[in-house]
Amino acid sequence: MEKRSTTLPRSTLTALSAGVRDSPLTVQGVLQAERLGHYLAAGDGSLTHIFASDLQRAVKTAEALLSAQSRNGQSPRPTVKQLPVLREQNFGFYEGKAFYTRQQDSRKSGNDHHRLQHQDEPGFQDVESKESMIARANVFVAEHLRPLILGNHSEHENIVAIVSHGIILSHLWRSILGIFSKHTVALAPGLPVGGGDGTHLEHLGGWSNTGYLELDITSSSAGTMTVKKTADRSEKEVDKVDSYVLPSTFKMFIRMINGKDHLKGLKRARGVGSSQHDEGQKKIEMFFKKTKVG
Repeated sequence: MEKRSTTLPRSTLTALSAGVRDSPLTVQGVLQAERLGHYLAAGDGSLTHIFASDLQRAVKTAEALLSAQSRNGQSPRPTVKQLPVLREQNFGFYEGKAFYTRQQDSRKSGNDHHRLQHQDEPGFQDVESKESMIARANVFVAEHLRPLILGNHSEHENIVAIVSHGIILSHLWRSILGIFSKHTVALAPGLPVGGGDGTHLEHLGGWSNTGYLELDITSSSAGTMTVKKTADRSEKEVDKVDSYVLPSTFKMFIRMINGKDHLKGLKRARGVGSSQHDEGQKKIEMFFKKTKVG
């Protein structure tokens, strides 16, 4: 029994703080998402589940993956499950604002310096805490990913895509790592992280736009397992995943970190790469008549 989870970050308008600000994909981001969709569709097997942040830049990326699967003749089609817990970090007051410049001779970032000066002002909303992001990541793993890992014992494999954002993905990865027992996680040869005790695995580094983390999750046991869930479980009730550790029969193989093969040969759209993508704009192919065959 084999299940694969592919984790993907997203492209944003990088000049501004775009956490939960619902900025659209850039022109370059659309090209990257389409490339990724074609690349995954050409691989072994078809996506069975697609989870995405409900922010439109992630949703559009997920839809590009789905569209490529459909063109590949996949049936039945999965749906894109949009989840607020997969949103990027909320930058609060700083959403949509340019980053503040670091003060000279200061160890604090420009935003941190500004926060200390203004955090007590009425209406000031602070940046979402690391603890809040960890709680959200744990909710996703406990409520969505872990049941998928445990719930399918047929010969059919689950191939799962998780489309989210750079900062929250780092916390999501550590939540996934946290449900596996020690010494049940292995790296593909040549990957640039890891150590004998596995501690380095917690920090894989950042993801490029549409760079992906590819995991193979397998089980040597064919037995049936039951997952007990509490209805309407809140984030606070799932603030730790210690009680959700999988049996040691489950193994995770890290096949790829920040995979970018799909971007080979893709040049930046000159002059418009960071511009907002216009869905109403026609592609050049639409201006040419198709030749009838036969």
